[in-house]
Amino acid sequence: MTLSTRTPSALAAALRDIQAPVQAELSQVSGELWRIVAADVPLVREVQDHLMGMKGKLFRPTLLLLSSSIEGRSPKRAITFAAVVELMHLATLVHDDAVDHSVLRRGMPTVNSLFSHQVSVIMGDFLYLRALRELVTIGDLEAMRSITNASNEMTLGEIRQLSAYDALAFSESDYETLIRAKTATLFMAACDVGALSGAPRYREAVTRFGERLGMAFQVADDLLDYTEQQEMTGKPSGLDLKEHKVTLPLIAALREMPSSARTRVEALFASPEPEDEAIAEVVGIVRDHGGLEYARQRADQFSREAEEALAELPEGPAKAALLDSIAYVVERRW
Repeated sequence: MTLSTRTPSALAAALRDIQAPVQAELSQVSGELWRIVAADVPLVREVQDHLMGMKGKLFRPTLLLLSSSIEGRSPKRAITFAAVVELMHLATLVHDDAVDHSVLRRGMPTVNSLFSHQVSVIMGDFLYLRALRELVTIGDLEAMRSITNASNEMTLGEIRQLSAYDALAFSESDYETLIRAKTATLFMAACDVGALSGAPRYREAVTRFGERLGMAFQVADDLLDYTEQQEMTGKPSGLDLKEHKVTLPLIAALREMPSSARTRVEALFASPEPEDEAIAEVVGIVRDHGGLEYARQRADQFSREAEEALAELPEGPAKAALLDSIAYVVERRW
């Protein structure tokens, strides 16, 4: 697997192909979401309407449903579990936007900006609790353990990130611990619960696949901040740098750059509101000192490990789609 530059339309088509084996089940996930979060409170309904409009590509539910159908069957409860996983994901986005005071998500106003910070925090809690209530109703202790463990790890990951005082001392090991907690654990849980539902003999293999896929996903996502061009300016967004977030491209480049270049990076991190020119300069420094290439190599390595994890699965539409999801993860554009 290698990072490439497929067009957004090609990637959308690739995702449709990945979802094709479980499209019938996936089409029912939104209905399950609505059922689980239904509440006779006008403000809750208003926020829910907005969130459902923000709903993404249902990639994690897709992984769950594919994992469930490895042996050619997918029990109905897998659809409910898929909705629960997506609710967990939505809750983390709502909370992340509140923590970061973000105003846009997927081109739409965040709950934080459209309603209030208080509503955003409480609504994130509400989504988590409705997901947990549904797990209790189902009564599958193993599935509940998997999903709640993921939720716990994601929360701890967020706390670790907030408690990192010296950003430029953040190591590659620290970074991998963070992205495993904040991203890969929910991928793992989706695949784990999917296999638990319909193909338990392959549970260990697909859980390993989910973890490695989630790691590749986050590294590729962090690369986009340095490489994807903004529509208006033609320059990388550099949003992570603007928010003083240290990701793998910068970590790798810091190991190679001379003190003069590091001084420019330190100046950016010392500035409360970095200028676009300073961000563009640091993006160039990271590129020139191998940060982007190193991150690409790590994303490729995680991708290969995800592929290796699927070796023992039986051939069929589910395995083929899971393999295709690896290329989609490292090539996607949001």
